Parts: sequence; C-alpha cells; structure tokens
Amino acid sequence: MSRPDAHHGREVPPGSRITVIGAGMAGLASAALLARDGYRVTVLEKQAQVGGRAGSWEKDGYRFDTGPSWYLMPEVFDHFFRLLGTSAAEQLDLTVLDPGYRVFFEGQQSPVDLRRDRALNERIFEDLQPGAGRSLAAYLDSAEETYGLAKKYFLYTSFASFAPLLTPDILRGAPKLARLLLESLDRYAGRFVQDQRLRQILGYPAVFLGSAPKLTPSMYHLMSHLDLDDGVLYPQGGFIRIVDAVRALAEAEGAQIITGADATAILTDSRPRSRPRAVGVRYRDGSGKTEVLAANAVVSAADLHHTETRLLPRPLQSYPERYWNKRVAGPGAVLVMLGVTGKLPQLSHHSLLFTRDWDANFNAIFRSPTQVPDPASFYVCKPSATDQTVAPEGGENLFILVPVPPDTRLGAGGINRDGDARVEAVADGAIAQLSSWAGIEDLAERIKVRRTLGPADFATDYNSWRGGVLGPAHVLKQSAFLRGRNKSRKVEGLYYAGGTTIPGIGLPMCLISAEILLKRMRRDTTTTAMDEPLIPVTGRVPEVAP
Repeated sequence: MSRPDAHHGREVPPGSRITVIGAGMAGLASAALLARDGYRVTVLEKQAQVGGRAGSWEKDGYRFDTGPSWYLMPEVFDHFFRLLGTSAAEQLDLTVLDPGYRVFFEGQQSPVDLRRDRALNERIFEDLQPGAGRSLAAYLDSAEETYGLAKKYFLYTSFASFAPLLTPDILRGAPKLARLLLESLDRYAGRFVQDQRLRQILGYPAVFLGSAPKLTPSMYHLMSHLDLDDGVLYPQGGFIRIVDAVRALAEAEGAQIITGADATAILTDSRPRSRPRAVGVRYRDGSGKTEVLAANAVVSAADLHHTETRLLPRPLQSYPERYWNKRVAGPGAVLVMLGVTGKLPQLSHHSLLFTRDWDANFNAIFRSPTQVPDPASFYVCKPSATDQTVAPEGGENLFILVPVPPDTRLGAGGINRDGDARVEAVADGAIAQLSSWAGIEDLAERIKVRRTLGPADFATDYNSWRGGVLGPAHVLKQSAFLRGRNKSRKVEGLYYAGGTTIPGIGLPMCLISAEILLKRMRRDTTTTAMDEPLIPVTGRVPEVAP
C-alpha cells in the first residue's frame, strides 16, 4: 500500500478548485477522491444524467443498463469504496452468477456453461477435451500470478517514474513478461488447449479490452483469472446502482455536479518562459448560454481524442490528430435493447455467441476494408434472470451487443425501428441469429420494446473517437505506459482520467484511473493501491478569478 510519507509535495495545492469534465464513472470517481482529499470540485456533464456509457433507459416497465454489464475484479470496487470510508457490501447488493455465462457455438447443438469457480470449470474443459482440465489449471495459475503482478506494479501507477518498477520481482520475471507482451493471446491459449471451443473461451476476453485475440498481448490472459477463477457478480438493480453510489459519495464529499453542461474549451493562461496553465473551462449550458468556470486545475474524464483535438488549440495538444492516425481503435458496437414477453430459459444472465470462422469475424472489424461481420460473434445479457426489477412480471430484458467496425457511417439507432437502416439491419440479424442458435423460434414476435444504438450515437452522445464503444484497443503499443499519460505534456494543471487513458478499459479500470490521478497530483510514484481509508488533506485555499 502507498503511504502518506510517499508524497513529496503536491502538483496541485490542497484546497484548489478543480473542474472535472465528464460525469461518467471515471469523472465521478475522480470527483469523489479529489473532494475527499481537500479539493473543491465541480463536475461538468454534457448529458442530462450522469454515468456516461454506464447509463440507464426505461420504457413500459423494462429497464436497461446501456453500457457495462460485467462485474469483475470485485476487490477493485471494494477498495475504491473503502477509500471513501464505506465498502461494496454497504453500497451494493451483489449476487454471484452461476453459471457465470453460457456460450453458444456455431454448428454445435449444446451450449457450454462456465461456472462460478475454477474446479467446476476444470471439469468442463476436461469433458470437452481430455487433458484440458489440467491445462486450464496451469493456465489459470499463470493468469493469477500475472494478475497479481499487474495489480502490484502496473495498474495503480501513473508511470510518472519507472524507478519503483526496478524491483527483484520485475527483474526476475522480465523474460516471462517479455514473452507475454510479444506473444498473442490467441497463440498463447493455443499452447494449452486445442479444442476450438476452448480456445475461443480463453481468447474472448480480448473483446473486453477492445481488441482481438490475435492482436492482444498474452499478458492479458490474466483476464481469465477474473471470470473462470474469481467468478462473475451482479449488482441488484443494475449497474446504474454503482453510478448512483459513486455520485452520492462524491456529493457527500462536497463535489458539485452540473448536468446539461457541454464543455467547449479548456482555458489556459500564457506565462513568459513557462508552459501555459489550465485556468478553467468554457461550457454551454442547457439553454445554450456560454459560461466560464474558473479553476486551478482541470481533469478531463472525457474521451482523450475529443479532449485533445476539440478542447485545446493545436499548439497545446499533447496527442494531436497525427497521433490518432497511428492508433488502433477498439470496435464500435450496435446495441439492441429488447423487452420481451414470456420467459427465455434458453439464455443465461450472460450469453456469448461464437462463430465458427473466428478469424474472419475479427478481420471484418479490425482490417481494412472493414465490414459488419455476418454471421457475427456477439454478447447477450438477460439481467431479468437475476434481477426482478428490470422487467415486468412474466417478461424478460435482453441487451445485445454486436461488435462492428468503429465507423460512424454505420449510423445511429432509434426506438421501434426508427434508427438508420444499417443499424437496424444489424439488430435484425442479431435477433434472427439468437433465435436460431438458442432455439427461440418466436423471439421476434415476442418483442414489445426495442431500442438500438449505433456508432454515430457514441460519437454524438459521448464524443467517442471514431464512434467506438470502448476506446483505443489494448494492443501492445496501447497498453500500460504506452497507452498515454494521464497528464498533459504541454499544459500545466491539465490531467486525464477514464478508459481512454491509463490503465485502460472497463469500470474497474476507471476507478483505478481516478486513484492514479490523485496519486499523480500527490506526486506519489508508488505502484500499489493507496491506504484505506483515504486520509483527507486540508490546506490554504487559493483564490481564482471569478
């Protein structure tokens, strides 16, 4: 754990006014930690509701989470809450899912259920391929070791200094780490299991990272420890409950949240012989009026591409457009929210559909010229399997995520089929495929509520780079310290948080991103999680221009 005596002064003095752009999970978490640490925090959120991608939508008694739906890395959530003097158990009602998820394979009549712990999953692997149970045990041993190493040295650091990484653990493990970084996840999994179904199960976590199994470093086989060893949880009431909890904690610490406030520029001063400093944010309020919020520092938890190329002038951009031209975007997505009458016992809480031609599916998304995969490998969530509050009695709530190329030209979605034609066609194809593969012959006829979202929605609503659903893919050149700093190189007092910066994609990573933002401001270069609870620091309150 990091200690207060590891802090060598502050980059931003305690009591300073800090403006956070974006009230997604990273923005809310940043606001909570910064406010607790003695800063005066205001959050500007473009939308009418907070949560960003982790939003909520309701119609006719069906309530949908519009974004994240996998609760993994429970210790990260609990640690974050404990920093604020509470716990996940106090804030959330968590249910263990068993099965954790179900997988349907093209051309196979029987799906495969992955269970709540390692021993059960080893038996499942053994049934599908003799000897694969022992192989999975070895694979998960390595995954657990790698995950422990990542938590200790790579997830909770801002990489402001590399000195803390020069430890015996890292030096001894350097050859293995190098292999894990240079070998693909697909090839690494293939050294443990040969059955295509098992290779797909071990390779699919790449999609959670916005990438493909052949593009993702095998370092990320650590993800299999999370679902096949630790198990999968679900917060009753949906993921919006996590958003509500973090918002309430941020406000309890004194943070102010302004919704309907669309940031249009990060303001800087110009000082002789020194770098410009962030001094505030210009934003447009819900009535269209332009306002200015002065600050001593600015944290952008918005999409990093948008922050750099739209909110800063070209000379002050650390990551200009030419940087993004060389980056690999994660996938876009067509989201389909369906309210269905009658029960769907064929589906688990989480279900995955994997095509036989795995490579063709990912090539369609990541290789130029891109196209929508047909058939597609996609994800289905049925939270009504676990949560009685998300659908009317006797009904089911379905959320389908179809990975597609990150291309806003695919269009936007809509309600009751009024989205753009290509988005609605993807939705129709996914519904028909799910109906066929899962044996739900009358699925289409039972749909009472339908809403779709497409890449253009993500660009419009969340300022997502290229309309992607996740952000930059976790390929080698976009992982760990290569992902990009959480502090501007050209503007003093400008920081970044969220899935498009370090440490990466996913709700747990957004919580960690907020913590390493605070560590950066404290000049804390340790690599481990901070001590619980976070001890507030008080100090002189600097004056800022009105």
